Amino acid sequence: MDYQTITLEITDGLGVLTLNRPDKMNALTSQMRAEIDYAMRATAKEARAIVITGAGRAFCTGQDLGDAGGGKPDLERTLRDEYGPMLESIYDCPVPTLAAVNGPAAGAGANLALATDVVIATESAYFLQAFTRIGLIPDAGGTWFMPRQMGMAKAMGAALFADKISARQADDWGMIWEAVEDEAFDAHWRERAAFLANGPTAAFAAAKKAIRSTYANSLPDQLATEAHLQGACGKSRDFQEGVVAFIEKRPAKFEGR
Repeated sequence: MDYQTITLEITDGLGVLTLNRPDKMNALTSQMRAEIDYAMRATAKEARAIVITGAGRAFCTGQDLGDAGGGKPDLERTLRDEYGPMLESIYDCPVPTLAAVNGPAAGAGANLALATDVVIATESAYFLQAFTRIGLIPDAGGTWFMPRQMGMAKAMGAALFADKISARQADDWGMIWEAVEDEAFDAHWRERAAFLANGPTAAFAAAKKAIRSTYANSLPDQLATEAHLQGACGKSRDFQEGVVAFIEKRPAKFEGR
């Protein structure tokens, strides 16, 4: 695909997908959603970890309200046919995903970030569920991600009041992994992303599956899930390498299998 609204780089096993409409604060269009969806699915076949970040001063400010072409938007169709596949390609990605939130993440942009496995934000960034300000409800997975990542009370307040949530608040609430000082942000997320790209990616995928299954499982079911997935990890070359590296007191050289 010839990307017009994003850029994509793959180096040393790390894919970096950059939302690239800085003049529009990386607001989402139909074309952009299609490009993100395609890029995520294609990059997952080549890279061992994927980062999503934004060009310019914003991460993503959500839906571009001027993208409807002058007609009355069919929001149900847009969410079902465009947002759904894009978000699923991020959430279901077989390799670790990281959102490097470099600036405001509003509306669907906030929930795009929350669809990744790990969110690292610069301290000057914020998250905003802006939907009720224009008479809508949180969408793009927001009603699913928020209660799980910040609790029901905080999720309900974020939805109804549509207040800005600073990166530091998001960190404190458990909504994201961490907020980082602006000056250290770029180097920090790149170091974290490199760790994922060089890690035991098969084990990472199993960990994602196990942790996400907990919402639907009883304790005995979850213990059985852990045993099954751990059994598979225990037969991997990465486990053998990890043990040998530990004994030899050297960094492990994982292959992702």
